[in-house]
Amino acid sequence: MSSYCRSDYGATVDLREEQPGDLTAVQDVHLQAFGEQGDHVVALLEALRERFIPQEGVSLVAAEEGRIVGHVLFSAAWLDAPRRLVSVQVLSPLGVVPDRQHRGVGTALVRHGLEIMTTRSVPMVFLEGDPGYYPRLGFSPGTALGFRKPSLRIPDAAFQAITLPAYEPWMTGTLVYPDTFWQHDAVGLRSPNA
Repeated sequence: MSSYCRSDYGATVDLREEQPGDLTAVQDVHLQAFGEQGDHVVALLEALRERFIPQEGVSLVAAEEGRIVGHVLFSAAWLDAPRRLVSVQVLSPLGVVPDRQHRGVGTALVRHGLEIMTTRSVPMVFLEGDPGYYPRLGFSPGTALGFRKPSLRIPDAAFQAITLPAYEPWMTGTLVYPDTFWQHDAVGLRSPNA
């Protein structure tokens, strides 16, 4: 599934599912986007991709004139709701190369991913992220929506969620990350002074 959009600076951006030949370029996007944390993000990405893609998630790239300039991964998690466990998705990581940041590439990737999640009847997508960025894409503080964080190390403002058309009001509870996030110590913030 491929889609085209215009970035904020007029370039045509091809949004599509990641292909096997994209691996090195996707790694490079995150190494550039995350700087010193790039290796850690790439290790998490590889583990999530191996476990969840393509059956229980989606990995999308943004390309301009054949060059991959952005990437986002959605992977499976669960909501421990009163009635039962509910399959949900976690958006992580999202990266855009520095020379294409602040130009709409990340926004386009997230929106395209949310459209795919809607067609797959995913009720909610969660993330840990910048509270200044994600609300304009429809995300809200998860606690305000009746959800609990999987770790107290996640700042309240960073724990965000969006409900999609398959969401039902009884779907409240605690987000349960898959063990991959814990194995890569990619949950919340560590205190350097602790």
